[in-house]
Amino acid sequence: MTRRLCSLPRQSAPSFAPGLTAERLGALLAGRRMWVNGTVLHYCFLDARTDASVVPVPGTGELRRVPWAGGEEQRDVVRGCFAEWQDLGIGVAFAEVGDRHEAELRIGFQAGAGSWSAVGREALSVGRGERTMNLGWDVTAPGERGTVLHQIGHALGMVHEHQSPFAGLHWDDEAVYAELAGPPNFWSRETTYTNVLRPLDACEAGGSVWDPQSVMTLPFGPGLVLEPEQYRGGLRPPGAPSPADKEFVLRWYPPAAPGGPAGLVPFRSAPLGLGPGEQADFTVEPPETREYTVGTFGDADTVLVVFEQRDGEPRFLAGHDDGGAPDNAAVRVRFVKGRRYVVRVRLYSTWGSGETAVMCW
Repeated sequence: MTRRLCSLPRQSAPSFAPGLTAERLGALLAGRRMWVNGTVLHYCFLDARTDASVVPVPGTGELRRVPWAGGEEQRDVVRGCFAEWQDLGIGVAFAEVGDRHEAELRIGFQAGAGSWSAVGREALSVGRGERTMNLGWDVTAPGERGTVLHQIGHALGMVHEHQSPFAGLHWDDEAVYAELAGPPNFWSRETTYTNVLRPLDACEAGGSVWDPQSVMTLPFGPGLVLEPEQYRGGLRPPGAPSPADKEFVLRWYPPAAPGGPAGLVPFRSAPLGLGPGEQADFTVEPPETREYTVGTFGDADTVLVVFEQRDGEPRFLAGHDDGGAPDNAAVRVRFVKGRRYVVRVRLYSTWGSGETAVMCW
């Protein structure tokens, strides 16, 4: 029987300025979806009273409201899966919040809408009233916990492992299209190509060796893979993070050094949403007195200045905006608990997707 599969929308390829070296281009492509290590990723569950899709009822011309909320048992599965990723010892933390405006990850349970997630920092470009993740079937059913672990893997920046260019999988393309066009997935050819048949660029892959046991490998039945021969009977990943998955996330998100700062951010990562030449101010109220790194990350050239607010007036602390060559900016600055600070960020140019955020950690 064909399993329900994760379906991600096709993303437009980022464009970069000409003249970048192959090394820098590879680093940009590999890192553009990953969070800054030490980030606290806040997640919330959407509300049945306010969050829903309005969908047509086939053959009637009528519309019906389908809520995005899930029951408490569904939510508990998701909480447990966040804890399972956290227990790997990664340097990213997860925190549940009740306000969607405080959440980078907003989770819905709309039945029939498939299971999917924004990949890593793509979540920053999703409107605050929209989901960044949907779980489209009962994740409390046997064997479905892996669906949730898979989607959280996407939220951490991981991509589909079966699409790795190092997998060497030779698919029976038409058999795959036919299989996934039927129940329970009902995928178009474009969706099937995007999520199964399209090989990733080498710099997009999770590693230089394919991991068929990865939680990011989708399960497939027999008759879809022609070569290698051992997979003609299907792909059957166990549905839990593999040792290679753990190695990947710990490479990007290593735990804080013993005795070092916990790495928790004193304010949520915020997308800039600026055009070239524009600037924005972000207020910081530090939870403890210590030195922090304040900076930006993403596909843009920026500079920043940090001020302390004294009697309503800004007092310069660090940074510069002198018209020199900008770059992704970062400064070290000492913040004192109980005082307020302003981080002023100016965007000079974007050379990728333009997804840029300001962070403090």
